[in-house]
Parts: sequence; C-alpha cells; structure tokens
Amino acid sequence: MPPSPVFEPVMLPCGKVVQNRLCKVALYEHVANFRGGGPNDHHFSLYEAWSQGTPGYGLVFTGNTQVSDEHLTLGRDITIPHQLSDETLEPYKKLANAIHSNSTSLAIMQLSHTGRQSSNLITGRLKAPLAPSAVPLGGDIPWSDFGKRFFYWAMFRTPTPMSTEDIGNVVSRFVMGAKTAAQSGFDGIQLHAAHGYLLAQFLSPKTNKRTDEYAVTNEGGELRILRFLVDEVRKVVPKDFIVGVKLNAGDYTTAASDDPTLTPKEERALGHMKQIASWGGVDFIEISGGDYETVEFLETRDDEEGASSKPISARQAFFAHISSKAIDVLASLPRTPTSPPVPLVMLTGGLKSPAALHSALIHNHAQLLGIGRAAVLTPNLPEVLDKLAKEKDPSEWPAASFAPDPVIEAPSFLPKAPLVGAGANMSWYSLHMRFMGDRIRGKPAPQEYPDYSIDGTKAVGKLWWWLA
Repeated sequence: MPPSPVFEPVMLPCGKVVQNRLCKVALYEHVANFRGGGPNDHHFSLYEAWSQGTPGYGLVFTGNTQVSDEHLTLGRDITIPHQLSDETLEPYKKLANAIHSNSTSLAIMQLSHTGRQSSNLITGRLKAPLAPSAVPLGGDIPWSDFGKRFFYWAMFRTPTPMSTEDIGNVVSRFVMGAKTAAQSGFDGIQLHAAHGYLLAQFLSPKTNKRTDEYAVTNEGGELRILRFLVDEVRKVVPKDFIVGVKLNAGDYTTAASDDPTLTPKEERALGHMKQIASWGGVDFIEISGGDYETVEFLETRDDEEGASSKPISARQAFFAHISSKAIDVLASLPRTPTSPPVPLVMLTGGLKSPAALHSALIHNHAQLLGIGRAAVLTPNLPEVLDKLAKEKDPSEWPAASFAPDPVIEAPSFLPKAPLVGAGANMSWYSLHMRFMGDRIRGKPAPQEYPDYSIDGTKAVGKLWWWLA
C-alpha cells in the first residue's frame, strides 16, 4: 500500500525526531490529589494504557500541569513542586517512564496557569486570583440573564491585576516547571496559551486592559510574557529539549470562515505566529480553540455521499483555515543563514476519523495531528490506524469516526451556561480516563468501553463524588 504521511517521521527545530504525526494532546484528567501534587498511580496506569500497542503516538502530552498551586481548575490538577530533589521528582520520573514504555512516544509536559479561571468555590480560594487585568469571568453577561450571571459570580472572583513582580514570579514558576520536566526525563514542555488560561488572557484584548509594556496597545506587548518565558526556559534546558506553544484560535474569531480573504482578526492570529517563529526556540505551535466562555455550537451536515449526518464544530473549518495559512506564512518568512528554524504547526480538534487525519496532512492543513477526546474513545488509536494503513490505500480510509461521540447534555437543574455544558462533557471523558487506568490496574471498570449508558447527569455526579 502507498504510505500515508501520518506515519512519516519529522524532525523538530531542536533536533528531536518525532516518529509519526499522531499526538495525544493534553486533556483534563481529574485524578490528581486534591489541592494538587505530583502524578500518582492513576496517572501512571492511564498513560500506560495510552502506551500499549505498536506503533504508539509520536508525542504524548500530559494534562495541564499547573505551575501555581494557588491557581487550580477543579482542584485535582498536577502541580509543580516548589523544590527539586530526588524525592520530589520521583513521581514525575515515573510518569515520563510510563509514556516512554512505548518506544515511539516522546513525553511532553504541558505547563499551565489558570489566571482568572481559577474557581474560588471548588479550589477553596481565599483571595482573588491573579490575571493581566481586573476582568471577571462572565462579567459581560447581563444581569437580566440572572441564572447564568449568578453562576459565574458565585464561582469566580474578580481577579487582581498582576504587578511586574507578579509577572516575574509567574515566569519563575514556569521555568521551575521546565526544570522539573527536563530533570525527570520528559522530552519537552508545552506552554499553554489557550482556552482562556493566563497566557491567553495576556494575548486577548478582551482580558488584557493593561497600559504598560504588556499591553495589547503596546506593539507586541501582549506577547512579551510569552517571549520572556521562551527565553528563560531555553536557558535552563538542553538544546534538544522540545518547547511548544498552544494558541487559542477561538480568541481571534467567533465564527467559521471559508473565505480565503483574511479578516483583521485572522491577520492578528497569523501575526502572533510570525512573531513567535521569529524568536527561535519554539519547536511547534498547536492551534486549538475555545475557552470557558465560548459556546461550541453544533450543526449537522450530510457527508459527501449523503448517507448519514454527523455533528461538526461550527468553527472547526476556521481552525483548519488558520493552521493551513500559518504553514504557508511561516514557510514564506524571509530566511538568512542565521535565521532560526521555523516551528511546525499542529492542528487539534475534529480529527476523529482516518480520512480526516490523512486529509489534514496531504492538504497541508497541519504538520502534526492533535488527537484529544478520540484518544479516550479509542485508546489504541495509532495501532488501529496502522492496521488500516496495511490493508487500505490512504485515499480509501473511512470518513467515519474511530468511535461514536457520546451524546451528553448538562444536568437540567444547572444553569444553561457554557461552562456547565463543557463541564458535563469534561466529566464524561474524565470518568472514562479513570476507567482506562482502572482496567490496566485490574480494578473494577465497566465491561463495555466506552460506556455510552452514562449520561451527563451521571458523569457530573460521579466526578463530584470523586472530587469529594
């Protein structure tokens, strides 16, 4: 059979070779100790499950690892230690080893800071979170929509604008995260500047109202903290250590676009990518979308043969549009003998079928393929795809998803807020990640996997019981 580029190796600018283009991207796991801490047995068995089969993923990302234990999401996040020693590094070494148990995979630790998206109720916060500016989550929702507005008001406090000293402290915590990853055997890190987290809050005019050198109105100011981070991380890690950045395409637009003419927001997105590429030191840019305030509306369309219909994200076309443009723009940057290598572009979201994975590469929409929830529904996805590649020409790969998506609705007694809907979905997938690990450890787990009998209400209930 003619080979698909899905299984072709590719070299990153740092010199590390990724054995194939399939990347298990970061997902919210919800199995860490309450109030944070290092990886535990649940993480080890979960990543052992993802490491079974041949071949494995080219890159395997951890869930978001918080650099600040005062800024958590739902309380059960991995956090970075305050001091590095053999004892504090041991759980991170075990997690890196679990990922490396598949010789194909390189281990990437995703480093995050939630900023204003740290809930005061769930995490037991006693003071306001830090953020670029005092813009509360849900603050633009009118009080006429009382249920939704009250929900955000109760869950999230108005953040405290960060001082220059605060920014320096946060940068030092990210650097500590990079040291933790490098000294525990990870192959790289990813700086999470997406999904409304702290770095994304600096990038977005919606949340960055600053007037200093980090201001959106100061040319390039919104990227200053990210560049600071990249430069400082590169000083403390080996030359062949991978450093990636995750960007949020959803911050740049609110609708899908099939128009080849770039809008001002799209130009801004590509401008950020060009600036990041010009710094050097960044190996890949992941393009994703959405944050806690984003509504991912679903629509239905027929497939090419009109045989069935399937749900699609209304903005997925935009992500592919931007990633494709990014590849072209980065490839056309002026080059000199001393120019830094250009980062690769990873597309995440909607890549749920064999045909979609192959198509994204051959149409130059991406150079790396981010697999998220599909990696939960089909834990051995690379092995399944490799078997298909040996049986069928890539042009004949099916457009049907590896596994059906669950139909999940938020519990009816909760307000119709985007965060609630996202929470129901997140709960369902987090629960199944626990099932994956339990099966590896010989613990009780559903006989049928995935367990589509679990609805949104059950998933949320089980997650909160686990939280308690």
